[in-house]
Amino acid sequence: MSGSVRVGSEMVLILYIAATFLTPYVWAQVSVQSVVVEAKNITLQAGSKAFLPCRNQHVVWRQDHLRDRQRVVHWDRHRNRPDYMTERVLDMYSGGTERVYNAYNKGRITVSKDAFSDGNFSLIIHNVDMNDKGIYTCNLHHHYCKVHQSIQIQLNVTKSSSKEKRMWDGEKSVIVVLAGSSVVLPCVNRRPLWRDGLQEEGQQQVVHWDYQAPGVTRDRADRLIDLYASGEKRKFGPLFLLHKMNVLAEAFSMGDFSLTITDIQPADKGLYSCHLHHHYCGLHERRIFRVIVDPPVPDLPPATTPTEPQPTHPTHPQTPKQLPEDQDDDPGTNMVEAPHILNVILPESRTHLLHQAGYILAFFLLLLLILIGIIMTTRQCKKKGLESDIRRSVRSQRAEIELELQPTQLRPYVQEDLRLDYKNNIMKERAEMNNYPAPRMIDLNREMEKLSRK
Repeated sequence: MSGSVRVGSEMVLILYIAATFLTPYVWAQVSVQSVVVEAKNITLQAGSKAFLPCRNQHVVWRQDHLRDRQRVVHWDRHRNRPDYMTERVLDMYSGGTERVYNAYNKGRITVSKDAFSDGNFSLIIHNVDMNDKGIYTCNLHHHYCKVHQSIQIQLNVTKSSSKEKRMWDGEKSVIVVLAGSSVVLPCVNRRPLWRDGLQEEGQQQVVHWDYQAPGVTRDRADRLIDLYASGEKRKFGPLFLLHKMNVLAEAFSMGDFSLTITDIQPADKGLYSCHLHHHYCGLHERRIFRVIVDPPVPDLPPATTPTEPQPTHPTHPQTPKQLPEDQDDDPGTNMVEAPHILNVILPESRTHLLHQAGYILAFFLLLLLILIGIIMTTRQCKKKGLESDIRRSVRSQRAEIELELQPTQLRPYVQEDLRLDYKNNIMKERAEMNNYPAPRMIDLNREMEKLSRK
């Protein structure tokens, strides 16, 4: 049993080590903070000007001019009888009062005044009547962030209090309420997107460019530029990068966050990534560019017409080595093939994917080892239990055999005791007396009569 306990403690220790050290790395590699919307390769010549496009004309990246009219909630009702129709019941903007479309519902149907601060947009109906039956839809719109959400609730009215109930029919909530009572149709969304009390808009919208040198992982990338919607701009990195990289000052108003690099050199090759973040709207996008820098193409001299035809094959087996002056005169010696630009969509860095696959594979291998250890431990415990059962059965069989042999083993000892008794004189005499014939019965009277007759 001590061996099984030791193996079990080792398995628990291995599992603890796996949960402590390996799991965080796996989740860190698998989790994705932003969505890659574009990835391409760009090949440039050394000394040229690089332009890495990063545009988003979405209204999210511009200033909010409508302000309070960007967030709105409205309730609609769809009725099947007497005719199929949908009517607007109520709507309310974040900065204004509610608007009720039917005069009969004024003061009877309302939404909480603090709806846009606590995220509770539930519809309250007082003195419910039969005309209130139908399917109600709570519509939440955020035009600035392009976010729309709808919640459907079916309201039925009954005259019996025993039939009041709330249920789910598989698609929407169904509420059966007593006529003349009050009811609350729930519509709650407490995401920061729908509430006030957030930070300034300029701090919610941010764009930054990162640079990864060849062989550097994403988590160790260098930050180049930070841009905020408030107009703040921060530049990082060595001094030689600050004056050669630039983003337009009107980036947020135009939606153009492209990075321009002047006088690009072979040392500038690597991965450049543009990150667009809108924390208020929950938008995160990323664009990746792999920049490849080729050596510069030398200037070609102007083409000249030769005065004499050049032989196609040399007449002498060895030609003298051309001088630099002769090389400049020959237009074919310094000719370099123009680089071919090929754009390839790369969803992620290969090394990053390999790291992810490695961590996940190691995690599953460790789980497999733990499973094998558990199986071996259970088999060992079963084997030890079987051996102990066999030993007990053998001991019980031996005990039974000993009990059966005890009467047979006593017989020779009894015979030996009798032989010893026969050697005793007293026992011999008793044995001889036992061999004598039995005494006869004698009648004395008859014997006396016989004697007298004689």
